[in-house]
Amino acid sequence: MRYIKLGRTGLDVSPVAIGAMTYGEPDRGHPVWSLDEESSRPLVKQALEAGINFFDTANMYSYGSSEEILGRALAEYANRDDVVITTKVRHPMRPGSPNSSGLSRKAIMTEIDNSLRRLGTDYVDVYMIHRLDPATPLEETLEALNDVVKAGKARYLGASSMHAWQFAKALHLQERHGWARFVTMQDHYNLLAREEEREMLPLCADEGVATMVWSPLARGRLARPFDQAATGTRAATYGAYADLLYRANADSDRQIIGALGTIAEQRGVSRAQIALAWLRRNPVVAAPLVGARTAQQIDDAVASLDIDLTDEEARRLEAPYTPRHDFQGVSDEREMERIKASIPGYANL
Repeated sequence: MRYIKLGRTGLDVSPVAIGAMTYGEPDRGHPVWSLDEESSRPLVKQALEAGINFFDTANMYSYGSSEEILGRALAEYANRDDVVITTKVRHPMRPGSPNSSGLSRKAIMTEIDNSLRRLGTDYVDVYMIHRLDPATPLEETLEALNDVVKAGKARYLGASSMHAWQFAKALHLQERHGWARFVTMQDHYNLLAREEEREMLPLCADEGVATMVWSPLARGRLARPFDQAATGTRAATYGAYADLLYRANADSDRQIIGALGTIAEQRGVSRAQIALAWLRRNPVVAAPLVGARTAQQIDDAVASLDIDLTDEEARRLEAPYTPRHDFQGVSDEREMERIKASIPGYANL
Protein backbone atom coordinates (compact mmCIF):
# COMPACT_ATOMS: atom_id res chain seq x y z
CA MET A 1 0.00 0.00 0.00
CA ARG A 2 1.25 3.47 -0.89
CA TYR A 3 0.22 6.07 1.65
CA ILE A 4 -0.40 9.76 1.02
CA LYS A 5 -0.60 12.89 3.14
CA LEU A 6 -4.11 14.07 3.92
CA GLY A 7 -4.11 17.50 2.31
CA ARG A 8 -1.52 19.78 3.87
CA THR A 9 -1.43 17.80 7.12
CA GLY A 10 1.29 15.36 8.13
CA LEU A 11 -1.26 12.55 8.50
CA ASP A 12 -0.58 9.46 6.35
CA VAL A 13 -3.65 7.72 4.96
CA SER A 14 -4.31 4.99 2.45
CA PRO A 15 -5.72 6.37 -0.83
CA VAL A 16 -8.79 4.19 -0.27
CA ALA A 17 -11.06 4.52 2.76
CA ILE A 18 -13.65 2.08 4.05
CA GLY A 19 -17.04 3.72 4.49
CA ALA A 20 -18.68 2.02 7.45
CA MET A 21 -22.27 3.12 6.84
CA THR A 22 -22.68 -0.42 5.53
CA TYR A 23 -21.91 -1.88 8.95
CA GLY A 24 -24.50 -1.82 11.73
CA GLU A 25 -26.99 -4.03 13.52
CA PRO A 26 -30.06 -4.25 11.24
CA ASP A 27 -32.45 -3.46 14.10
CA ARG A 28 -30.67 -0.17 14.79
CA GLY A 29 -31.95 2.02 11.95
CA HIS A 30 -31.01 0.66 8.51
CA PRO A 31 -32.42 -2.88 8.31
CA VAL A 32 -32.44 -3.16 4.53
CA TRP A 33 -28.73 -2.74 3.94
CA SER A 34 -26.80 -3.01 7.20
CA LEU A 35 -24.40 -5.91 7.71
CA ASP A 36 -24.42 -7.22 11.26
CA GLU A 37 -21.24 -7.53 13.31
CA GLU A 38 -20.51 -11.11 12.33
CA SER A 39 -20.62 -10.19 8.63
CA SER A 40 -18.81 -6.86 9.02
CA ARG A 41 -15.75 -7.92 11.01
CA PRO A 42 -14.10 -10.05 8.27
CA LEU A 43 -14.32 -7.13 5.87
CA VAL A 44 -12.63 -4.77 8.32
CA LYS A 45 -9.91 -7.38 8.85
CA GLN A 46 -9.46 -7.86 5.11
CA ALA A 47 -9.12 -4.12 4.58
CA LEU A 48 -6.45 -3.90 7.26
CA GLU A 49 -4.54 -6.85 5.81
CA ALA A 50 -4.58 -5.10 2.43
CA GLY A 51 -2.94 -2.05 4.00
CA ILE A 52 -6.02 0.18 4.26
CA ASN A 53 -5.69 2.31 7.38
CA PHE A 54 -8.50 4.81 6.71
CA PHE A 55 -12.00 4.16 8.13
CA ASP A 56 -15.00 6.51 8.02
CA THR A 57 -18.21 6.29 10.01
CA ALA A 58 -20.79 8.60 11.64
CA ASN A 59 -22.78 8.67 14.83
CA MET A 60 -26.05 8.40 12.91
CA TYR A 61 -25.14 5.22 11.01
CA SER A 62 -27.49 2.64 12.50
CA TYR A 63 -27.84 4.96 15.50
CA GLY A 64 -24.30 4.35 16.73
CA SER A 65 -24.11 0.66 15.88
CA SER A 66 -21.66 1.32 13.04
CA GLU A 67 -19.28 3.06 15.43
CA GLU A 68 -19.57 0.21 17.91
CA ILE A 69 -18.88 -2.52 15.35
CA LEU A 70 -16.02 -0.63 13.74
CA GLY A 71 -14.48 0.23 17.09
CA ARG A 72 -14.53 -3.36 18.34
CA ALA A 73 -13.11 -4.74 15.08
CA LEU A 74 -10.27 -2.21 14.95
CA ALA A 75 -9.46 -2.85 18.61
CA GLU A 76 -9.03 -6.55 17.90
CA TYR A 77 -7.29 -6.40 14.53
CA ALA A 78 -5.19 -3.23 14.68
CA ASN A 79 -3.11 -0.96 16.87
CA ARG A 80 -5.19 2.18 17.47
CA ASP A 81 -2.35 4.53 16.54
CA ASP A 82 -1.86 2.73 13.23
CA VAL A 83 -5.36 3.45 11.94
CA VAL A 84 -7.13 6.67 10.99
CA ILE A 85 -10.75 6.92 12.13
CA THR A 86 -13.18 9.62 11.08
CA THR A 87 -16.69 10.07 12.39
CA LYS A 88 -19.39 12.68 11.91
CA VAL A 89 -22.00 14.68 13.82
CA ARG A 90 -25.19 16.49 12.82
CA HIS A 91 -28.20 14.20 12.48
CA PRO A 92 -30.73 13.15 15.18
CA MET A 93 -29.56 10.45 17.57
CA ARG A 94 -32.37 10.23 20.12
CA PRO A 95 -35.95 10.65 18.85
CA GLY A 96 -37.80 13.24 20.88
CA SER A 97 -34.63 14.87 22.18
CA PRO A 98 -34.28 18.29 20.50
CA ASN A 99 -30.60 18.69 21.42
CA SER A 100 -29.51 15.31 20.07
CA SER A 101 -29.13 16.76 16.58
CA GLY A 102 -27.65 19.81 14.94
CA LEU A 103 -24.33 21.55 15.48
CA SER A 104 -24.91 23.51 18.66
CA ARG A 105 -22.15 23.56 21.25
CA LYS A 106 -24.29 21.31 23.46
CA ALA A 107 -24.86 18.76 20.70
CA ILE A 108 -21.22 18.67 19.62
CA MET A 109 -19.82 18.31 23.13
CA THR A 110 -22.31 15.55 23.94
CA GLU A 111 -21.97 13.64 20.70
CA ILE A 112 -18.17 13.60 20.53
CA ASP A 113 -18.12 11.87 23.92
CA ASN A 114 -20.81 9.42 22.82
CA SER A 115 -18.89 8.63 19.62
CA LEU A 116 -15.64 8.06 21.51
CA ARG A 117 -17.42 5.73 23.93
CA ARG A 118 -18.95 3.70 21.10
CA LEU A 119 -15.67 3.56 19.17
CA GLY A 120 -13.77 2.60 22.30
CA THR A 121 -11.08 5.20 21.78
CA ASP A 122 -9.82 8.37 23.44
CA TYR A 123 -9.78 10.35 20.19
CA VAL A 124 -10.84 10.35 16.56
CA ASP A 125 -8.43 11.39 13.88
CA VAL A 126 -10.92 13.52 11.96
CA TYR A 127 -14.20 14.83 13.43
CA MET A 128 -16.56 15.97 10.70
CA ILE A 129 -19.77 17.93 10.45
CA HIS A 130 -22.14 15.77 8.43
CA ARG A 131 -24.02 18.72 6.96
CA LEU A 132 -24.41 22.37 7.92
CA ASP A 133 -26.92 23.32 10.60
CA PRO A 134 -28.82 26.45 9.51
CA ALA A 135 -30.40 26.78 12.97
CA THR A 136 -27.05 27.30 14.73
CA PRO A 137 -24.69 30.25 14.17
CA LEU A 138 -21.66 29.04 12.26
CA GLU A 139 -19.33 30.72 14.74
CA GLU A 140 -20.81 28.66 17.60
CA THR A 141 -20.23 25.45 15.67
CA LEU A 142 -16.68 26.30 14.66
CA GLU A 143 -15.62 27.41 18.13
CA ALA A 144 -17.04 24.22 19.66
CA LEU A 145 -15.17 22.12 17.10
CA ASN A 146 -11.98 24.00 17.91
CA ASP A 147 -12.48 23.17 21.58
CA VAL A 148 -12.92 19.48 20.71
CA VAL A 149 -9.49 19.57 19.05
CA LYS A 150 -7.91 21.51 21.93
CA ALA A 151 -9.31 18.95 24.37
CA GLY A 152 -7.51 16.19 22.47
CA LYS A 153 -10.72 14.43 21.47
CA ALA A 154 -10.05 14.95 17.75
CA ARG A 155 -6.79 15.45 15.89
CA TYR A 156 -8.28 17.22 12.85
CA LEU A 157 -11.61 18.56 11.57
CA GLY A 158 -13.57 17.91 8.41
CA ALA A 159 -16.80 18.90 6.68
CA SER A 160 -19.21 17.32 4.22
CA SER A 161 -21.52 18.33 1.37
CA MET A 162 -22.19 22.04 1.26
CA HIS A 163 -21.91 24.85 -1.25
CA ALA A 164 -18.42 26.13 -1.98
CA TRP A 165 -19.27 29.62 -0.71
CA GLN A 166 -20.37 28.15 2.61
CA PHE A 167 -17.15 26.20 2.95
CA ALA A 168 -15.10 29.26 2.03
CA LYS A 169 -16.91 31.26 4.72
CA ALA A 170 -16.19 28.58 7.32
CA LEU A 171 -12.50 28.46 6.40
CA HIS A 172 -12.33 32.25 6.60
CA LEU A 173 -13.91 32.31 10.07
CA GLN A 174 -11.53 29.62 11.29
CA GLU A 175 -8.52 31.57 10.04
CA ARG A 176 -9.83 34.86 11.39
CA HIS A 177 -10.33 33.49 14.91
CA GLY A 178 -7.33 31.20 14.97
CA TRP A 179 -9.54 28.13 15.29
CA ALA A 180 -8.58 24.65 14.05
CA ARG A 181 -9.30 24.46 10.32
CA PHE A 182 -11.14 21.91 8.26
CA VAL A 183 -8.58 19.69 6.55
CA THR A 184 -11.02 17.46 4.65
CA MET A 185 -14.18 17.86 2.59
CA GLN A 186 -16.35 14.78 2.10
CA ASP A 187 -18.33 15.40 -1.05
CA HIS A 188 -20.32 13.76 -3.82
CA TYR A 189 -18.08 13.14 -6.83
CA ASN A 190 -17.88 10.46 -9.51
CA LEU A 191 -18.00 10.06 -13.28
CA LEU A 192 -21.76 10.72 -13.27
CA ALA A 193 -21.66 13.63 -10.79
CA ARG A 194 -18.87 16.10 -11.58
CA GLU A 195 -20.44 19.41 -10.58
CA GLU A 196 -17.94 19.78 -7.72
CA GLU A 197 -15.32 20.49 -10.41
CA ARG A 198 -16.84 23.95 -10.88
CA GLU A 199 -16.15 25.48 -7.46
CA MET A 200 -15.67 23.09 -4.55
CA LEU A 201 -12.72 21.09 -5.85
CA PRO A 202 -10.79 24.19 -7.02
CA LEU A 203 -11.45 25.78 -3.62
CA CYS A 204 -10.16 22.68 -1.84
CA ALA A 205 -7.07 22.56 -4.05
CA ASP A 206 -6.32 26.22 -3.34
CA GLU A 207 -6.83 25.80 0.41
CA GLY A 208 -4.94 22.52 0.69
CA VAL A 209 -8.06 20.63 1.75
CA ALA A 210 -8.22 16.94 0.81
CA THR A 211 -11.48 15.42 -0.39
CA MET A 212 -12.98 12.10 0.65
CA VAL A 213 -15.46 11.09 -2.04
CA TRP A 214 -18.81 9.58 -1.13
CA SER A 215 -20.72 7.47 -3.66
CA PRO A 216 -17.62 7.03 -5.88
CA LEU A 217 -19.45 4.38 -7.93
CA ALA A 218 -22.71 6.37 -8.22
CA ARG A 219 -24.75 3.99 -6.05
CA GLY A 220 -23.32 1.07 -8.03
CA ARG A 221 -24.28 2.42 -11.44
CA LEU A 222 -20.62 2.57 -12.45
CA ALA A 223 -20.06 -1.05 -11.48
CA ARG A 224 -22.50 -2.60 -13.97
CA PRO A 225 -23.84 -2.07 -17.52
CA PHE A 226 -26.32 0.79 -17.88
CA ASP A 227 -29.36 -1.41 -18.53
CA GLN A 228 -28.54 -3.99 -15.88
CA ALA A 229 -30.78 -3.56 -12.88
CA ALA A 230 -29.34 -3.48 -9.39
CA THR A 231 -30.03 -6.56 -7.31
CA GLY A 232 -30.38 -7.11 -3.58
CA THR A 233 -32.25 -5.27 -0.87
CA ARG A 234 -29.62 -2.59 -0.36
CA ALA A 235 -29.55 -1.78 -4.07
CA ALA A 236 -33.33 -1.62 -4.22
CA THR A 237 -33.38 0.74 -1.25
CA TYR A 238 -30.85 3.02 -2.87
CA GLY A 239 -32.62 2.88 -6.21
CA ALA A 240 -35.32 5.48 -5.64
CA TYR A 241 -32.87 7.93 -4.08
CA ALA A 242 -30.32 7.37 -6.83
CA ASP A 243 -33.00 8.08 -9.42
CA LEU A 244 -33.49 11.51 -7.86
CA LEU A 245 -29.79 12.28 -8.22
CA TYR A 246 -29.17 10.84 -11.68
CA ARG A 247 -32.50 10.49 -13.48
CA ALA A 248 -32.24 13.56 -15.75
CA ASN A 249 -29.08 12.51 -17.57
CA ALA A 250 -29.77 9.02 -18.88
CA ASP A 251 -28.41 9.65 -22.40
CA SER A 252 -25.14 11.04 -21.11
CA ASP A 253 -24.83 8.41 -18.40
CA ARG A 254 -25.40 5.62 -20.91
CA GLN A 255 -22.47 6.87 -22.98
CA ILE A 256 -20.20 7.28 -19.97
CA ILE A 257 -21.02 3.84 -18.61
CA GLY A 258 -20.56 2.37 -22.09
CA ALA A 259 -17.09 3.90 -22.38
CA LEU A 260 -16.29 2.67 -18.88
CA GLY A 261 -17.26 -0.88 -19.83
CA THR A 262 -15.19 -0.79 -23.00
CA ILE A 263 -12.06 0.40 -21.21
CA ALA A 264 -12.54 -2.15 -18.42
CA GLU A 265 -12.89 -4.94 -20.98
CA GLN A 266 -9.83 -3.76 -22.90
CA ARG A 267 -7.76 -3.77 -19.73
CA GLY A 268 -9.23 -6.98 -18.37
CA VAL A 269 -10.33 -5.41 -15.09
CA SER A 270 -13.64 -4.58 -13.42
CA ARG A 271 -15.67 -1.47 -14.12
CA ALA A 272 -15.30 -0.43 -10.49
CA GLN A 273 -11.52 -0.43 -10.79
CA ILE A 274 -11.65 1.94 -13.77
CA ALA A 275 -14.15 4.29 -12.09
CA LEU A 276 -11.99 4.49 -8.95
CA ALA A 277 -8.80 4.91 -10.97
CA TRP A 278 -10.39 7.89 -12.73
CA LEU A 279 -11.03 9.59 -9.39
CA ARG A 280 -7.36 9.21 -8.47
CA ARG A 281 -6.32 11.34 -11.44
CA ASN A 282 -7.61 14.39 -9.57
CA PRO A 283 -4.90 15.34 -7.04
CA VAL A 284 -7.40 16.91 -4.63
CA VAL A 285 -9.08 13.51 -4.13
CA ALA A 286 -7.42 11.80 -1.18
CA ALA A 287 -9.60 8.72 -1.02
CA PRO A 288 -12.94 7.37 -2.24
CA LEU A 289 -15.18 5.99 0.49
CA VAL A 290 -15.83 2.38 -0.41
CA GLY A 291 -18.85 0.95 1.37
CA ALA A 292 -17.68 -2.63 0.89
CA ARG A 293 -20.19 -5.40 1.52
CA THR A 294 -18.09 -8.11 -0.16
CA ALA A 295 -14.45 -9.16 -0.24
CA GLN A 296 -14.41 -8.55 -3.99
CA GLN A 297 -15.32 -4.89 -3.52
CA ILE A 298 -12.29 -4.40 -1.27
CA ASP A 299 -10.11 -6.27 -3.77
CA ASP A 300 -11.36 -3.99 -6.57
CA ALA A 301 -10.66 -0.85 -4.53
CA VAL A 302 -7.10 -1.91 -3.77
CA ALA A 303 -6.45 -3.12 -7.33
CA SER A 304 -7.59 0.25 -8.70
CA LEU A 305 -4.50 1.83 -7.15
CA ASP A 306 -2.32 0.03 -9.70
CA ILE A 307 -4.24 1.42 -12.68
CA ASP A 308 -3.05 4.62 -14.31
CA LEU A 309 -5.51 5.73 -16.98
CA THR A 310 -4.11 7.35 -20.08
CA ASP A 311 -5.17 10.85 -21.07
CA GLU A 312 -7.02 9.34 -24.02
CA GLU A 313 -8.93 6.92 -21.78
CA ALA A 314 -9.85 9.75 -19.44
CA ARG A 315 -11.08 11.82 -22.38
CA ARG A 316 -13.34 8.97 -23.50
CA LEU A 317 -14.82 8.76 -20.01
CA GLU A 318 -15.28 12.50 -19.59
CA ALA A 319 -16.42 13.66 -23.04
CA PRO A 320 -20.09 12.55 -22.82
CA TYR A 321 -20.70 14.34 -19.52
CA THR A 322 -23.42 17.00 -19.44
CA PRO A 323 -24.10 19.50 -16.62
CA ARG A 324 -26.57 18.37 -14.00
CA HIS A 325 -27.83 19.12 -10.52
CA ASP A 326 -25.39 18.25 -7.78
CA PHE A 327 -26.51 16.93 -4.38
CA GLN A 328 -26.94 20.42 -2.95
CA GLY A 329 -28.76 21.68 -6.03
CA VAL A 330 -31.68 19.27 -6.29
CA SER A 331 -34.49 21.47 -7.51
CA ASP A 332 -37.34 20.01 -5.48
CA GLU A 333 -36.45 19.50 -1.82
CA ARG A 334 -39.98 18.37 -1.00
CA GLU A 335 -39.71 15.58 -3.56
CA MET A 336 -36.38 14.51 -2.06
CA GLU A 337 -37.91 14.28 1.40
CA ARG A 338 -40.95 12.43 0.08
CA ILE A 339 -38.78 9.81 -1.61
CA LYS A 340 -36.58 9.42 1.45
CA ALA A 341 -39.61 9.00 3.71
CA SER A 342 -41.01 6.25 1.47
CA ILE A 343 -37.88 4.10 1.69
CA PRO A 344 -37.57 1.79 4.72
CA GLY A 345 -34.45 2.52 6.69
CA TYR A 346 -33.64 5.76 4.86
CA ALA A 347 -35.57 8.18 7.03
CA ASN A 348 -32.49 9.62 8.71
CA LEU A 349 -30.28 10.18 5.66
